[in-house]
Amino acid sequence: MLWTKTFIPTLRDDPADAELVSHKLLTRGGYIRKLTSGIYNYLPLMQRTLHKVMNIVREEMDASGAIEITMPVLHPAELWQKTGRWDTIGKEQMRMKDRHLRDMVLGATHEEVVTWIARGELKSYRQIPLNMYQIQVKFRDEIRPRYGLMRGREFIMKDAYTFDANEDGLKVAYNKMADAYFKAFNRCGLEVKMVESDVGNMGGFGAHEFMVPVTTAGGEEVILSCSSCDYAANVEKAQSVPLVESKRDEEHKTKEMIMTPDMRTIEEVTEYLKKPAEMLIKTLIYLADGKPVAVLIRGDRSINEIKLINYLRCLELEMAPPETILKLTGAQVGFSGPVGLTGLKIIADPEIKGMVNFVVGANKDDTHFINVNQDDFKVDDYVELRNAEAGEGCARCGRGHLEAYSGIEVGNLFMLGTKYSEALGATFVDEKGEEKPFVMGSYGIGITRTAQSAVEAFHDDKGIIWPKQIAPYDFHVIPLFMDNDQQREVAFQIRDDLEDAGYSVLIDDRDERPGVKFNDADLIGMPIRIAIGDRGLKEGVIEIIRRKDMQMEKVPVDQGATRAIEIWKEL
Repeated sequence: MLWTKTFIPTLRDDPADAELVSHKLLTRGGYIRKLTSGIYNYLPLMQRTLHKVMNIVREEMDASGAIEITMPVLHPAELWQKTGRWDTIGKEQMRMKDRHLRDMVLGATHEEVVTWIARGELKSYRQIPLNMYQIQVKFRDEIRPRYGLMRGREFIMKDAYTFDANEDGLKVAYNKMADAYFKAFNRCGLEVKMVESDVGNMGGFGAHEFMVPVTTAGGEEVILSCSSCDYAANVEKAQSVPLVESKRDEEHKTKEMIMTPDMRTIEEVTEYLKKPAEMLIKTLIYLADGKPVAVLIRGDRSINEIKLINYLRCLELEMAPPETILKLTGAQVGFSGPVGLTGLKIIADPEIKGMVNFVVGANKDDTHFINVNQDDFKVDDYVELRNAEAGEGCARCGRGHLEAYSGIEVGNLFMLGTKYSEALGATFVDEKGEEKPFVMGSYGIGITRTAQSAVEAFHDDKGIIWPKQIAPYDFHVIPLFMDNDQQREVAFQIRDDLEDAGYSVLIDDRDERPGVKFNDADLIGMPIRIAIGDRGLKEGVIEIIRRKDMQMEKVPVDQGATRAIEIWKEL
């Protein structure tokens, strides 16, 4: 392909709204252009990369025994209402009404639709197990679209759905999909880690994410993994053993009220009272589906709201506004505490059970209690609510400690069980003639996310360094001056030789200075660059440069294509 015959609108400057390196480079490299918030055009180079990712995923899905279909983007709302997700997903769902004022949905995922297919077509155990998948555009009305293709409102995803007779069959399908995912991501040039995750509004009883570890700010999630065993989970799901147990053997003192003028935060109170944060208990007032609940957690801990939502089984969780806190506690924000608190449920993280002589808000402005103990208030339930932290012990094996790293989610697996089949009446007749609901699994790969995560993982200060498997072109041929007959002839001969061998080639045939061409080559990041100039041709050589490390090798012109292919295979 000639540069002048395709469309690669490179830019010198970073876009003002881009935060991640990968977002900046994809925009500057002429891969994507934003239409509006969270919605992007995929330009020719990006389209080629996305096709390569899709083809790899499709081949691995087909090899696993999955069958490709295509389902509608537009869904009737009734399906989502029957499964309950009309309420649980809420504002993130793209919704509209047709001309008959019927509610419709733009699908972010297709559990409801594929279950509808199964209900109408699968009747007997002889028709299962079955795995159906598609690669299709999806929609999600993100409250804050950001990071380019990482968190957009429109994206491309591969979604697959399995139907089995029982949980044993589901586990087989689940493991088969996990194997296919490892193969697909590895073929895309990505190292991935499979970590435990929360099921969220998908439902079911088990889930995992596939994460690409990154060292940049592009990591959207914190992953915790054990140093001794294979346990790994995202921060929403991770559990741990605290390094230091709360004090248990100290003699109980008498509770005392003390003035803390305008001391609202943990930092302010600890500094004023000269006590460590682990001797304080935070009392947080939430509204769970509009109902107030008090949550107690140690002062040096952060609360995991996903765990709290799962325990409360609520659809919406938000911090109570100041006026609600004043009404419930009698005090301003920052002075809430469990002593004497009535009229709402109180739940606590188990870590506070062992605490003695601790500090809490007194439900009175500018006031705290010190030397509070467990018998000074009542807890309705103890639930692990804190975030696990790096350095703490592994709750799985008890030997290792947790290590933290950042990652980008590119795929997920869900054990759905019978949530959707029961809600939509999708059943089959088993060997005994009994009617049973299908046991289902759901499996997604973010196609656009995978492409951008590769850029986040592989780049330098000059531009993108594509893994060779998903680069738009295998080779980038640069004649320094296209009006030079010899340079042009050598460039096209090498192009022909490489294409005859089955490789894709981009020739920069622009009338630009060599420096501009080289800078653009660094920016767009093809694996191998072949430079052709007068000085080299006088010596009978061309220059082959590996984008990965900018290592250059001079090669005789007549061996150029052969050696370039050898270098490409070595990458």
